[in-house]
Amino acid sequence: MSEPTAADATPPPHEELARRAGVSSEAVALLRACEVVDLHLDAFIPARLLGRDLRRRGGTGPLGGRFFGHLDVPRALDGGLTGAMWSITTNVARGARGRLEALRRNVERLLALFASTDGAVQCVRTAAAYRAARARGSHAAMIAVQGGNAFEAAADGPAAVPGDWIVRVTLVHLTSSVYGSTSSPAAALAGRRRGLTERGRVFVRQLDEARVFVDLAHADARTFWDVVEVHDRELPLICTHTGVRGVREHWRNLDDAQLRAVAESGGVIGVMFHGAFLSRRGGPKDVRMVVEHLEHVIRVAGEQAAAIGSDYDGCIVPPPDLRDGAVGYARLVQAMLEAGWREERIRRVLGGNFLACFERMRPG
Repeated sequence: MSEPTAADATPPPHEELARRAGVSSEAVALLRACEVVDLHLDAFIPARLLGRDLRRRGGTGPLGGRFFGHLDVPRALDGGLTGAMWSITTNVARGARGRLEALRRNVERLLALFASTDGAVQCVRTAAAYRAARARGSHAAMIAVQGGNAFEAAADGPAAVPGDWIVRVTLVHLTSSVYGSTSSPAAALAGRRRGLTERGRVFVRQLDEARVFVDLAHADARTFWDVVEVHDRELPLICTHTGVRGVREHWRNLDDAQLRAVAESGGVIGVMFHGAFLSRRGGPKDVRMVVEHLEHVIRVAGEQAAAIGSDYDGCIVPPPDLRDGAVGYARLVQAMLEAGWREERIRRVLGGNFLACFERMRPG
């Protein structure tokens, strides 16, 4: 008998999810009363590389949720995820023209995938469309691009992909590009820390004009600050998936000045779930790591700046209790409650802060 598809999926009852996740009924009730928006899902990577059908319920796989196996559409619905940025990651092994053509094909693939869920998932591109999808009971999916070099062959930037479906672009990924420099140590070894290039400055302006979020995740410090200088100050910047150096000193994480810069633009910082970027000596090794980083964002940049961006299926290794997205968000809410967070803060961090930012960027 085949696994049910997303169209057949119904979220488990409160008590059942509480039992599966090992959390209180209070945590599940609060989770389901919130808008829960994950700013960075990479589940399309195993779909492309391994042929995974994201409409069918999977598991954590032979590696037990290390690297892949974190999420699919049915488990996203089980886990209380009301919206997410579903990312298309750029393959840098392709030439510039091939990257652009692949992006166009993959946007079409994602749109077709979401359309085939019989309304369980609806693709949205504005805050108004998000609200309409949620009013229908659908998960609201936003299309994002990780690796702006997908647009290298496009003189008109995001306009090269029809339909205005792309909501966010990460300027760089793990390699530097014609637009700017990555924070990855490999860039330093290659002598590529040059900051935002002239083409990058043009590209940032194109993204601003198209009301596409400029995502500063993966950018090195020089590129980060160059973008802050060039970016339209009337629009919010975001960093969708990161840790913070105030908790864990790491090349991938943002420092306090960067947190404040994103917050001052009206944007949000999504804390990711990768243990290696979050863990500190003598600190927790479970979901509480995520809470620690969120609390630092709040102390430094304000409660309105904190969000979540798991990076599920992005070749990450979450702490053991977050390796299955079907229960991970409930466990995060439980950890927030145990840390003494009030309900309003939890609502804001899970999704409210980003949605306010989205309303400002793309009201519809």
